[in-house]
Formats: sequence, structure tokens, C-alpha cells
Amino acid sequence: MIDISSSLLTARSFLFVPANRTDRYAKALASGADVVVIDLEDAIAHDAKDRARMLLDSAWGDFEHEDRVVIRINGLDSLELADDAALCASLGPAGVMVPKAENPESLEALYERLGEIPLVPMIESAVGYANLDAIARANGTLRLAFGHIDFQADLGMVPGADQNELAPARFGLVVASRAAGIAGPIDGITLETSKASEIVQATRRGIRFGFTGKLCIHPDQIDPVHAAFAPSAEDAAWARRVVEAAESSKGAAVKIDGRMVDRAVILLAERVLALVSQTDSRRT
Repeated sequence: MIDISSSLLTARSFLFVPANRTDRYAKALASGADVVVIDLEDAIAHDAKDRARMLLDSAWGDFEHEDRVVIRINGLDSLELADDAALCASLGPAGVMVPKAENPESLEALYERLGEIPLVPMIESAVGYANLDAIARANGTLRLAFGHIDFQADLGMVPGADQNELAPARFGLVVASRAAGIAGPIDGITLETSKASEIVQATRRGIRFGFTGKLCIHPDQIDPVHAAFAPSAEDAAWARRVVEAAESSKGAAVKIDGRMVDRAVILLAERVLALVSQTDSRRT
């Protein structure tokens, strides 16, 4: 059963660290990232996966905040799955990220196999996208993530710098998440690691679609990502007015700034205030 209090539901930044670089675990957790993703998949060569699992297993008790750690396993059709699943079931991370998710039944079987550790399926292929609604509704799915680089490779796409060609896919992930009643999806990585303005711009592109998190590949991306998610002072003030007015009205119709406040507006305001709270806690 999904824990509705899980910090993964509201996490903005997900920082990858290779599983075989145990020296980076503590640094990643201290980077300010909301979640650290220890990667057993792309970051690890095929002949080094056994050793990576052994290193992760040995290091697990040496760092705190396991509630902020997700493990990315190898694909569900991989020969590594059995060993990855056994390790995750033993360690009990906050979540398991599943690359190239395509089959909702396989996801549900994995969820049971793991002892009901929440899953973050990555949509990275045409088949995964075709099964998007079922994957979002699968038992165990906590949030979706968009692996847009593998996705565009699978489809033979060559998007421009603005990635407009990927707009329908991003929109689809947000709609599927909302329809399934799960947390907003996590947008894909940005390859730029040093130009904060480009990282902010890329993050805000996802936010405009409705993404509520972003995958990161370098600690220097964390602050720009969080800055992009931080509401402006004007947005925060509006959200407080909406929530206060809704509470005072006790269910009666109310108008704020010339706009009627309905349930959707209240939910948006509550989301803004949650982001304000996250931003404030990051600064303290």
C-alpha cells in the first residue's frame, strides 16, 4: 500500500549517483537534492553489476536518510532483475525506479516481489507510452518519470533545442498521472550542468506542462531546479488568500481577484503553498 506521507510524492529533484561510487552517496545526500537515485542500470557496465550490488549492499548501513533514497534497477526483461529485486527487497529503499517500463502486469508483479516498495516507472519507449494509462494505474506506481532521451531514440525523433516535438508526450504523462490520481510526473534530465539559466529554463518547461519533479545528473543542477519550482512572492500571496478565503467561507462560493474559487483552484493554491514550505525548509 502506498504511503501517502512519503516524501517521494512531493520531491522536486532526483539526483542520480552510480551504485559503484559509494564515496558519492553521502555527498549526493548532502547536495540538497530531495531524493538520491542510486543507479544500477545505465551508470554501471554489464560486467560490473554484481560488484555494484555488493558495494551498495555493504554501504547501505553507513549513511542516513534511507527515506530519501531510490534505487534504479535494470529493466524488467533484464537478466539482472532477479538479483536487483532481491537486493531492493532486502534493503528497503523509499522507492524503486524502473527503466523502460512497458508492461503494467510486470510492474505489479515486481511490486509484490519487492514487498510493496513504491515504484517509479520510467516511460522511455513507444510501447511504454502506448500503455501509459495502465502503467499509471498499476498497483504500486507512485509517480511516473520521463526518460525523454531514450524515448526519442526509440521513436527515431530528432527534437530541436526547444524540444517542442516532445510536447505531446509530456502532456500525456501529466494527463495520465492526473487521471490515475497519482503525484505529478518527473521530467527527464538536462545535459547542461553549469549554466544555471538553461537548467531553470528546462525545468520551467516541464512545470508549464504540469511536471512536479526533475531528474538530475549533477549536484550543481539542484539549486537551479529548486529555484525554478519556487513560487514567486506574488503567487505565494495569492495562494494564501485563496486558502484563507476557502477556509472562512466553509464551503460557500467565494471570489478572489475577480475569479470564483472552486475545488481545482483550492488544490492549485495548496500545491503552491506546499512548494513555498519546501523552499523555506531548504533555506533553513
